[in-house]
Amino acid sequence: MGCVIGIDVGTGSARAGVFDLSGAMLGSGKCPIALHKGAGGVVEQSSEDIWNAVCTSVKAAVAQAGVDPASVQGIGFDATCSLVILGQGGTPLPVAEDRNIIVWMDHRALDQAQRINAMGHDVLSYVGGRISPEMETPKLLWLKENMPDLYGKAWQFMDLTDFLTWRASGDLARSICTVTCKWTYLGHEGRWDDSYFHAIGLGDLADQGFERIGRNVVEAGTPLGTGLTDAAAADLGLPVGTPVGAGLIDAHAGGIGSVGDDPQARLAYVFGTSSCTMTSTSEPAFVSGVWGPYFSAMVPGLWLNEGGQSAAGAAIDELILHHPYAPQAQELADQAGLSLPDWLAQQAEGCDVLECVKGLHVVPEPIGNRAPHADPNTRAVISGIGMARDQQSLVALYLASLCGLGYGLRQIIEAQSRTGTHVQEVVISGGAGKSALVRQVLADTTGLPVTAPTTDEPVLLGSAILGAVAGKAHADVTSGMKAMSSLDQVYRPDPTAVARHNARFAIYEDLQATARSAVSI
Repeated sequence: MGCVIGIDVGTGSARAGVFDLSGAMLGSGKCPIALHKGAGGVVEQSSEDIWNAVCTSVKAAVAQAGVDPASVQGIGFDATCSLVILGQGGTPLPVAEDRNIIVWMDHRALDQAQRINAMGHDVLSYVGGRISPEMETPKLLWLKENMPDLYGKAWQFMDLTDFLTWRASGDLARSICTVTCKWTYLGHEGRWDDSYFHAIGLGDLADQGFERIGRNVVEAGTPLGTGLTDAAAADLGLPVGTPVGAGLIDAHAGGIGSVGDDPQARLAYVFGTSSCTMTSTSEPAFVSGVWGPYFSAMVPGLWLNEGGQSAAGAAIDELILHHPYAPQAQELADQAGLSLPDWLAQQAEGCDVLECVKGLHVVPEPIGNRAPHADPNTRAVISGIGMARDQQSLVALYLASLCGLGYGLRQIIEAQSRTGTHVQEVVISGGAGKSALVRQVLADTTGLPVTAPTTDEPVLLGSAILGAVAGKAHADVTSGMKAMSSLDQVYRPDPTAVARHNARFAIYEDLQATARSAVSI
């Protein structure tokens, strides 16, 4: 029986899943990766650490699945949109110690992003009008201005996904997903815009024919090179030549693995450390503050708008840790083998959410607003904190933070709808969105049904679909989606709760506006 492997590199771990060609997961593996945080919004990782974690995860997944490695028909990768810096021959070129990756959430390039936005170049219309410090050209400009020697020595600058497929296959091709969504490549025209790079101070990349950031751009799932190289095959424990598909950004893989056969009616909401919204349309939709429209960046042949929150699961983690009861709750969560948010969700089961959060309002934006306001400078707001230091008040803070994420999702949906982009339901994936409580709160705060995919691992499944396409087990990504993904439970909004959330949503927007105006005072 043939199978495929999906590999997902998130912010804190690498994971692998072995799937049959119907989309059933046969085995999985996981390995943590190190994350360094420093002053000034610095967040860094090591590509060697990540590759080793990938190899450990793949071997564990194959062992758990009990399959013959020779039966693997293809592998696919997804990863965070982090910037990998390589020296000649592909050796890591570190920005500090052994760390040669500037992580997606690193905000050291705030000033560079603001200067780029002030120029108002035409390519910015394809990123919602404003580029983010989470994207790669501000990071590259920061490197050139602050570490010119390192910048000059670099052989390749790569999105993490493209680094992984290169490490596996030896092929320097970039995925249309990564370069279109994070590097300003014009996917619908199949070209880089030289004038943009010259205008912002990165004209050398254009003058070199974009050799260092990607000359060959291909659709996700395209088979790369001749499959696994000798070295990569030995590292992964798989046969030489196993097909390797061009990859996706992690959230986009979650979209592929979850929206099934009707991607235009369904908004994919990938809820993890950050959150991403993926909306597919047949015609381009220009939505202020929402990234895109990107052509073929997720579903081939369709345009994509990408929104989301810079911190989602991470925002909840950060906010609840400020509560006096958090250390005691963490001990109880550890004893139960749960994360603190999952433990709090358990404690909240059966409660009236709106009664629990009455008078307590949270704007969960500790590292800025990704969409629809595209403001990396704004910060979180909590209104209604009293003197309580007990478990009940911590649960209330957790729920209010969750409601705030729901209101942020509603803002994105409404911003898109004002341009004629309407969705009928939200399909949720990601580790932070597995609880029934979370799903119902999101349904009630947005007023839309929230549907869960059948698979527990839609991000891994999305990458596995790329492997199936590369290995010709499925003809293309669209047919792979139809064959390997499906939907399961539906959480419908409660009309009474929706009406009560409307009033809280208005307060949320007032607090958010106040926070934006207060940040510079």
